[in-house]
Amino acid sequence: MEDFTRFYFPKDSSSKRLVYKKGSGAAVILMHELPEMIPECVDLGRRLAKNFTVYLPLLFGEPDQPLSLSKMVQYTALLCISQEFYCFAKNKSSPIIKWLKALCRQAKQECGGKGVGVIGMCLTGGFVLSLMADENVIAPVASQPSLPFGITSSHKAALGVSPEELAVAKERANNGVPILALRFSEDKTSPQEKVMRLRQEFGEETEIIEDSTELCWKRGAALETIEINSKPGNPYKIAQSSHAVLTLGYREQDHPANRVYGRVVEFLGKQLAK
Repeated sequence: MEDFTRFYFPKDSSSKRLVYKKGSGAAVILMHELPEMIPECVDLGRRLAKNFTVYLPLLFGEPDQPLSLSKMVQYTALLCISQEFYCFAKNKSSPIIKWLKALCRQAKQECGGKGVGVIGMCLTGGFVLSLMADENVIAPVASQPSLPFGITSSHKAALGVSPEELAVAKERANNGVPILALRFSEDKTSPQEKVMRLRQEFGEETEIIEDSTELCWKRGAALETIEINSKPGNPYKIAQSSHAVLTLGYREQDHPANRVYGRVVEFLGKQLAK
């Protein structure tokens, strides 16, 4: 990752973490998924850095390491007992949110502009709801949100955010800070129940942008959802097990995931330009 600059944040603190930075323009905080900061996530940061200043914090694990099943199991077990990540709490925000909010404020101060964008994926997907409680966050993207892990039907429908922060997120979403949520249609790790809960909390999308064999794309004033068709027999032969929309599931050629990435860039650019 020699093409990234790196720094520790906060600089003089026992809670400091390594952050990678690349690009110019408005700030976007990119939060990696399990098992750690895989090369596909680093490549996502590089793509985004063509349009924005990307901050890629190392939340756990090592940077730029290939996907490993053994590490997936290892870090999942460690995070489940971590004091910074609440993997099963249905109505609590993970303590790591406090650190992420501080990084958002720092990024806003460094880059200027109206505010910052945030992208959460899988484990960090739902973090964007908690981060919306910070006024600096004006472009939230939740990609395949997964917490709390779906051990029960109520866990599958929960958003893993405190009632207080959820109330602020709903207020801000209704006042010009909408949420963009992404997933593959058959993803069991980011179940359909979470999208349904988002609709319950933030209101149904009133406009159907596209409902085809490729995408189910809906938009409303407070919530926009895009679900890529991964059902059996889909035209792009996308596996039912597909999960990571912007990283492992991304394809550069003519592909639904490429179109979804284009919408993410468009969404961030429009919100950050307000």
